[in-house]
Amino acid sequence: MTTTMQAAVWQGPDTITVEQVPVPEVPAGWALVEVEYTGICGTDLSILHGSHPRAQAGIVPGHEIVGVVADGGTTGLAVGERVVAEPLISCGHCLACRSGSTHVCRDLKLYGIDAPGSLAGYVALPASVLHVVPVGVPARLAALVEPLAVAVHAVARSGLRTGDTVAVLGGGPIGVLTALVAAHAGAGRVVVGEPRTWRREVIAGLGLDVVPDGVDAAAHLASLTAGEGADVTFDTAGHPAVAAQLPGVSRVLGSIVIVGVHKQPAPVDLQAICFKEQTLVGVRVYTHEDVAQAVRLVASGELGLERLPVAEFALEDVAAAFESAAAGQDNLKVLVRSGGAR
Repeated sequence: MTTTMQAAVWQGPDTITVEQVPVPEVPAGWALVEVEYTGICGTDLSILHGSHPRAQAGIVPGHEIVGVVADGGTTGLAVGERVVAEPLISCGHCLACRSGSTHVCRDLKLYGIDAPGSLAGYVALPASVLHVVPVGVPARLAALVEPLAVAVHAVARSGLRTGDTVAVLGGGPIGVLTALVAAHAGAGRVVVGEPRTWRREVIAGLGLDVVPDGVDAAAHLASLTAGEGADVTFDTAGHPAVAAQLPGVSRVLGSIVIVGVHKQPAPVDLQAICFKEQTLVGVRVYTHEDVAQAVRLVASGELGLERLPVAEFALEDVAAAFESAAAGQDNLKVLVRSGGAR
C-alpha cells in the first residue's frame, strides 16, 4: 500500500492547496478509510475564510465522510465495506458525556476541524464513529448521511406530530433535508421560506410548498392556518433576519427549533414567545442513533435524495469546489471526489 496520499490542506484565510502528505497511521481500535466523497458545508467555508474559532492552519478539512475500509485492523470492520462517519470527538468525562449525551459534550470537537479530516485519499477514524452502509447504496447518496443526520435530530427534537403544519426558514441543504424528513415523519404540510429564486424552484420541484417571492413568511403561514401559524418552525438559516420572524411564524403553543448555527446573538421577540407560550428548542449536530437513522433513510430511498442537485469536483479541484459551494447557484450540495470513489 502507498505511504503517501493527496490531501487538501488549509493554509490560512482563503488559501487551500493540494499537497502530498503521509497516509495516516492507524491506532488500535481505529480503521483506515479510503475516502470516496466529502461533502462541503458552511462550516468548511468558515474554515476556508479563517473565521472558524478552532481550526488551525495546516488542518485537512472535511467531516461529511463516505469511503471504504482499507484496513480494519482489529475492529471487525471488513476491508471493502462502505462506511460513513459520525465525526464527533467527545471528552467522555463531562456531565453530558457521563449522561450519554456525548453530542453536546462540553468540549465537543470534530474531525476535519480539530483533527485531520477527509479531504484526502485516506482518513483514520475510530471504529466507534463508523457506520456501515448497506450494500447497493451509492457512495454519492451515502455522502448525504451526515447532513441528513442533522435534519433527523432536529425533527426528533421538535415534537412534531402527524398532520402538523411545519415552516422551515432557510432553503439550503440542511433546510431542504429538514423539510423532507419532516414530511416523511408525518407533517401535513411543509412550507419552506427561501429568498433565492433558484432554490425555491428546486424546493417546489421536490413537492414542498414554498413561501412566494415577496410574501412575508408569517402572513403566508397565517393564510394557510386560519390565522394561527405553524405548529413547528425550524430556523435552518441561522440569520438574524430569520430569528426576528420566528415568533410571528409560529402559532400559540407552537415549537421553534433552532437548527442553523447563529454566529452572533440575534434579536428575538421574547415577549411574543412568552405571550404565546411557545417552546424554543436548541439543536446541536446529532446522536449516534440519529446517524444510524439517516443511514436507514438513505438506504430506503424514501426521501428521494437522488433528486437533489449535486455538484461533484475532483480533489485536485478542491478550490473550485469551495467556490461553487460558496456561490450555491446551481447546486444544493457540493461533493469532493477522492481517489477511492467508485
